[in-house]
This record gives sequence, C-alpha cells and structure tokens, in this order.
Amino acid sequence: MDRRSFLGTITATTVMGRRFACAAETHKIDKLGLQLYTVRSEINKDFDGTLAKVAAAGYREVELAGFSIDSGKVTYFDRSPEDLKAALKNHGLRAPSTHVSYQALEPTNFAKVIEASKVLGHEYIVNPWIEENARQGADGWKRAAGTLNRAGEMSKKAGFQFAYHNHWFEYVPENGKMPYDILLEETDPKLVKMELDLCWITVGRQDPLKYFDRYPGRFPLVHVKDLTKLPPAPTAGGQNYGDKLEEMTEVGSGIIDWKRIFAQSEKAGIKHYFVEHDNPKSPFESIKASSQYLAQLRF
Repeated sequence: MDRRSFLGTITATTVMGRRFACAAETHKIDKLGLQLYTVRSEINKDFDGTLAKVAAAGYREVELAGFSIDSGKVTYFDRSPEDLKAALKNHGLRAPSTHVSYQALEPTNFAKVIEASKVLGHEYIVNPWIEENARQGADGWKRAAGTLNRAGEMSKKAGFQFAYHNHWFEYVPENGKMPYDILLEETDPKLVKMELDLCWITVGRQDPLKYFDRYPGRFPLVHVKDLTKLPPAPTAGGQNYGDKLEEMTEVGSGIIDWKRIFAQSEKAGIKHYFVEHDNPKSPFESIKASSQYLAQLRF
C-alpha cells in the first residue's frame, strides 16, 4: 500500500469512527415527566396554576402523588379522578403512572385504585414505600414481596403494570443480604417491575448499571434527581429523610453521571423519566433547571 492509499484508509476510518460516535449520542428523552411530589407545596395553593407552570417548564408527563383513599373513595390532591383527568388534559399533560400507599395494596382498597387508574388512563401503578412495621422481622421483606406480587397480579388482570419504587434503606444489608435484592428475587418479573430512584440508589452506594446488567428490562420507570455530594446513608428513618437532605439538587448540577446511566436505557427497559426533588427551595425554578438540562442531554 502506497502512502496516499494508506492516508486515505486512515481518513476513511476516522470519518466512520466519528459517524458511529455521533450515532451513539443521538438518543435523548422525548417526553420528560415530573413527579408531582416535587411541587406539592405549590399545587395545594394553586392547583391549575401549578399544572400550567409544569407544562410551561417543558414537561409532558406527570406521575401522581397526593393519593388518598377514604371509605373506598380515591382522591388525588382532594380531587376526584375525573376532575384530575380533565385538569391534566386542559394543560396538555398525561399521567402514565401513579404512586399509591402500601395500605392501598389491600385487595379491597386496590380494587378501588384500579378503578381510578382506568379513569386516569394510567399504564403503571407504583408503590413507593413499605412501612417499617410491614418489613420488620426475619422474613419481613419476603412477606412484602408477596404483597407486591398480589398487587401485581391484580394489576395485570386489569391491564396495568405494577411497580415498586426504592429509597435508600433497601440497600442496607439485613442478615447479610440487601432488601432490594430480596425484592427482585422474590417478585415475579412479569408482575412487578421496578421504578428505580437513581438518587437513592446512589445514596445507598450502589451502581444502577450493575442492576441493569443483572435484571435487563426490569426498570421501565426511573426517578431523576441529583446530589451535590454523597450524604451519610442512614440505616433507618422515616420517609421525610429526603425532605431534609441538603445535598439534593437540580438534575445536572450534581455528581450523578446521567449520560453514563442513560446510555444503558435500552438495556434497563426505561420508558419514562420522572424528575423529582424532595425539597426544592424554589419548586418552579428547580423543575425548569432540570428540564433544561435534560432537554439538551444526549446519550
């Protein structure tokens, strides 16, 4: 091969390499979602105004919070499923997912959850927290997995996918094993998917990519929130730990490598990305900053 041919080969190889590199970074989040817990302080003061600002910040999907069930009646932010559906539609929003309490997984209550979910057009029903008394004891997490499986079976029969959302304590070993691993092993992957909170798994000193490798396709939903630094991980505590976490920050202004994580979205099975901040100083500025960062992120 002469010098000209050799240089031509090098040039072609370089160009092709760049093309492949560019192709590998063309993925982006098409429909960004917001977990409404982030704006709970505002939505209770101005419901319609808050939804309008969520939409204006670039969000097209929301995940519901504010769930309540009283005497068999399901409400969100003290509104009926019908009223909430109309309000979301009015602001160009849809709610593919909702959070419901562990107590709501009791079969009679869960039947009402399913009815409300049909009205609201959900795809996923998520339990975000297992109370401490429900997970105590030698087989506490296995019993909880059984409850999740039952809710998953009811969900599947009704046309929904059930999922569980983690916090940090699932990564604190108990009797030599992490509770999160117990839940993944003891639940039927067809009945129970995982909504992986990417902040809390980081607080728990675990790598989400390892779980993507071990359980591909098990994570259709993720919570996207960031940290300025790793805080001390408590071994126990109430759900309001996140409300006090000073290290929590807007997405893209912290230490979490989002490009590295989201490059594995296809393997993980991620379909919905929900921004969340447990206690933002200025909720609307916070959700806008996170939205702007994620809109330009390529992976």
